[in-house]
Order: sequence, then C-alpha cells, then structure tokens
Amino acid sequence: MRPSTPTALVTGANRGIGFEVSRQLAEAGMRVLLGARDRAKGEAAARALIRQGLSVEAVALDVTDQTSIRALGDRLESVDVLVNNAGVDYDTDQTPLSADLARVRRTFETNLFGARAMAQACAPGMRARRWGRIVNVSSGAASLASMRRDPPGYSASKAALNALTRLLAGELAGSGVLVNSVCPGWVATDMGGGGRPVREGAAGVVWAARLPDDGPSGGFFRDGR
Repeated sequence: MRPSTPTALVTGANRGIGFEVSRQLAEAGMRVLLGARDRAKGEAAARALIRQGLSVEAVALDVTDQTSIRALGDRLESVDVLVNNAGVDYDTDQTPLSADLARVRRTFETNLFGARAMAQACAPGMRARRWGRIVNVSSGAASLASMRRDPPGYSASKAALNALTRLLAGELAGSGVLVNSVCPGWVATDMGGGGRPVREGAAGVVWAARLPDDGPSGGFFRDGR
C-alpha cells in the first residue's frame, strides 16, 4: 500500500525540471529529498521551497560517484519514489561520426549509469515494502522511430535509459514497484533553451510518480500518454 507520506528523492533537483518536480511532489504531500551535486545550490533550492511551507530537504548527491551515493546510506533504502532527473549534455554540436567518445561516455555516466546506480540503491527497499515508483526522465530524442541525427550522445544515452526502464520493470513486476520513462517535452530550461513552461513538463513526471497501484509499468510516456 502507498505510504501515508511517501519519501521522494529527485536527482539533479536544484533547478529546472528537477526543482519543479520537487515542488509538485511536495505540494502533493510527499516528503522530498532534493538531490544536487553542489550542496550549497541544493540547500538554496530547498530553502526556497521550505519558505512555501513544503517538506523538502537538500541532500548532496552526485549520481556518478559511488562514494556520494553510499554516503546517503540507509536513507536510500527508505525512498518510496525515485525520480532519475539528473541529465547532461544535449550535444547538438556533434554528429554520430564526429562525436567525441570521451564526451559521450561522460554523458552515459550520468544519463544511464547514474540512473542505474540510483535504482540499485533504492529499489530493494521499495520491493521489500511492496510499494514504490521509479521515474526515469527521458526525451523524445530517445525515440528509435523518429531518431535521425539527433544529439548523438544524449539521444543514445536516453534510448539506453528507456531500455533500462524496461529491464527494471520486468525484474520488479508484481512487487508493487512501477517503473516508467517520461518525456517532459521541449521545456524552457537551461538545457532545453525554450519551449513549454517548466511546470507543464514537470507535471508528466509527477503523474508517473503518483500512479495508482494498477498503473502501467515499463512504458514511455509524455503528458500521461
């Protein structure tokens, strides 16, 4: 059963979509751990939400650093909702053949392996409690059906993240833990550079984080579709 006050962890949450997802989850009655690589920026973001009367706490977290992940210890086992939002490098300046492979590997470290590490840290506790939600923030650029010369490192890393979503959903089937990918759309963030309001993009992520127990798992959604 859904906990009365679920604990949600949002990675890369000191700005943009992650910050707005944190706000909306807290407004929905969740206790939110706002993850940020830069502790000072995370604490400043958390204070802005606390001033609004929301239950938010900043945690220092670099999803590419196992030491940073381990430092949170048992707190990760108590997470009920994991939003893998941390993402980097919308590399429109590269092409598939010209891409700097070291740069692509760095992109995969955050966008794929960071999400996998967080799932490995949080999912066992969810499975033991028979309830949980994992939301991987993906992108329309990860769609194999429409992929052409999209940002090569970013698109491939997000396509791999969608594959991870399917794998996790399969392993956790029947456990009460639902795992989905969500595309927030082209959003007016530092990375997106324009598009729809951040609040609208974040709403689809929050929808997946609040799915009912008979909700879907292993899907790729935008705006709940």
